[in-house]
Order: sequence, then structure tokens, then C-alpha cells
Amino acid sequence: MHYLLIYEVVDQYVERRQPYRQEHLQLAQEFADRGELELGGALADPVDRAILLFKVEDPKRIDEFVSRDPYVRHGLVRSWQVRKWMTVIGKTAQVKV
Repeated sequence: MHYLLIYEVVDQYVERRQPYRQEHLQLAQEFADRGELELGGALADPVDRAILLFKVEDPKRIDEFVSRDPYVRHGLVRSWQVRKWMTVIGKTAQVKV
């Protein structure tokens, strides 16, 4: 199933993330290499949220990502939510119409 991980980030997030960016990207790449993370990135204008698209059977895999994410551990993420996304269009859609 597809899930969206939605981060609400702090002010000056782009500047403040720099010391932790490499570790965050390594973690994301680890999940991507296993096929669990399909896309991720920050929203622009304003940069107030980031969205990551996961494809996992068990959403606890996303909890593992969040618990290991240096952005969360170092307070750059104010809050987050995980939402199941019922995708119906596209090559990797989970619900076929």
C-alpha cells in the first residue's frame, strides 16, 4: 500500500537541516534501495512541509524511518502524520480501476 509521511518543519528549515542532511539522505536512500520509499522532498514557497511517499505493507516501517531520521531527532520536524493513500492512477497505483 502507499502511505504519505507528511512532516511539518520548523522555520529556517532549509538552513537548519544542513548539519543533518547527509545522514537524512543516507537513511532515505536505504529505504529507497529496499523499494519502500518511492519519492520524497520538501514543498516549496514556502518550505513548511516535506512529503515522502512510501510503498510498504506494514506502516510500522515508516515509524522506523521517523525514529531514525536526524531531522526528527534534532527538532527540525514540528509534527508528522502518516496517511494511507489509495492510489488509483499510474504505473504503481495500488487500487486498479
